[in-house]
Amino acid sequence: MRRLVVLAAAVALTAACTPAPKNKPIADPGADVSGTVEFWHFFTDREAEAIDSVVADFQAAHPKIKVVVKSGQDDSKMTQAIGGGQGPDVGLSYSTDIVGQFCSSGAWLDLAPYIARDKVSMDAFPQTVQQYTEFKGKRCAMPVLADAYGLYYNKKLFAEAGIAGPPKTLEEFAEDAKKLTKRSADGTIQTAGFLPLFGFYENAPSHFGPMVGGQWLKADGSSAIGGDPAWQQLLKWQKGLVDWFGYDKLEAFRSALGDEYSDANAFQKGQIAMAIDGEYRIAFAKDQSPDLEFGVAPMPASTSDRYGSGYVTGNVIGISKTARNPEAAWELIKYLTTDTKAIVKLSNSLKNIPSTKDALASPDLKMDPEFKTFVDIFNHPKTSTTPPSSAGPAYQETFQTFCDSWQSGKAGGDLNGGLAGVDKQINSLLQLGG
Repeated sequence: MRRLVVLAAAVALTAACTPAPKNKPIADPGADVSGTVEFWHFFTDREAEAIDSVVADFQAAHPKIKVVVKSGQDDSKMTQAIGGGQGPDVGLSYSTDIVGQFCSSGAWLDLAPYIARDKVSMDAFPQTVQQYTEFKGKRCAMPVLADAYGLYYNKKLFAEAGIAGPPKTLEEFAEDAKKLTKRSADGTIQTAGFLPLFGFYENAPSHFGPMVGGQWLKADGSSAIGGDPAWQQLLKWQKGLVDWFGYDKLEAFRSALGDEYSDANAFQKGQIAMAIDGEYRIAFAKDQSPDLEFGVAPMPASTSDRYGSGYVTGNVIGISKTARNPEAAWELIKYLTTDTKAIVKLSNSLKNIPSTKDALASPDLKMDPEFKTFVDIFNHPKTSTTPPSSAGPAYQETFQTFCDSWQSGKAGGDLNGGLAGVDKQINSLLQLGG
C-alpha cells in the first residue's frame, strides 16, 4: 500500500545503525546554484504527471538546474541505494515513519544549516507537520503535502439500508457494518458493510488507533502498547466484528477483490459500503468511478471529544547523504515545500492536504465539501500521527504481525499477555535501532 511503510525491519535497522556523516560545508548566501539533481519519488501514472508538471515549473524558474526525475521509487529501493552509495540527490518518501531512521542514521542530511542560511521559518508549517519532520532535534526532512484519514461511505447503499448518515461511534460503526452486509444463502459475503481485517487496503493499526486514542510510545521511547487500554478496546471491537462475519469468509471475500489503486477498488465498485482511507481517494474515485455516489466523514470514535479527529501522515523529502549536488537538491526541496503556488498546484492535482499555513489559506486551493472534511480532520486538536523512532516503522510492523494473528484467532485469548509480548519485542527492536 502506497501510504504504508513496508520496509523489512532488518533493512531498516541496518541503515539506522550506520554512523551518521557530517554535512559538507554549505555555500554562502546568494551563491549561484547550478547543475543536475536526481529526484526519486514514489508516485506513478496520473500522480507522477502532477509531480512532473511542478518540477517543470521549478526548472523554468531555475534554468541553471536540471532535474532528472525517477518515479515509482519506494522507501526500500531508496534505503538500499543510499546504503550502496548510489542514492538520489533528493528522495521523496510516502510516510513519516522513515524520518526517525533516516535522521538518526544520517541517510538524509541535516537540513538545519540550509534552513538557517536561507531564513526559512518553520512557523510556516502546522505544529504536527513540524513534529513529524524531525527526530530528537534533528531535522533531516521537509514536508510535501499531508494525508488525513477518514471514513468513506456509499450513499446509495446507505439509503437502501435505511441508514441516515455515517456512524460516529464504534458501536454505530459495527451496527451499520452488519446492516449493510449482504450474504448468499450459504453465508458467503456478497457485499460487506465494512471489511475489518487488518492488512486490507488502508486498514492498519496506525490508521485505526486515533479512533480510540491509542498510544504507541512512552515519553522514554519504550513501547506503550501493552499498557494502554485503548488498544485492548480497539482490538476487542475489531475481533468482535471479524467473528460476526467469520474470518474464513472475510478472507475468501477479500481474495476476490481488486487492487487498491486500480479502477477495481472494492469501495469504488460498491463491494464495500464503508472504507477507511485518505483524502487522496477522492481524486481516484472521481477519476476512476465517476458515477459513484459517496460521502466522507471523520472516523467513528470511542468518545465524543475524539470524533472529528483522525490519523495524519505525509510525504517527506530530504537530501541523501550520497547527493552529488546538495545545493541544487536543497533549492528543489525549498521550492516544493515552501512555494505556495507550487504546493497549491500539487494539492489540487493530487488531492493531498497542503502542508503550509499559507497554502491552506490560499484562495486558489480547491476546497470542495469532501476535501474540506479532511482538512478539518487534519486541523482537529486530537488528530495524531505515529511517532518517529530510530528503528523506523519496525515497531508498527511488530504490532501489525500480532494483529494479524489476533484477528485470525492464532494469538489465543490472552490479549494482555499477547500485548505484553509485543512490548517486549518492540523494546528490543528500539534498543537495536538506537
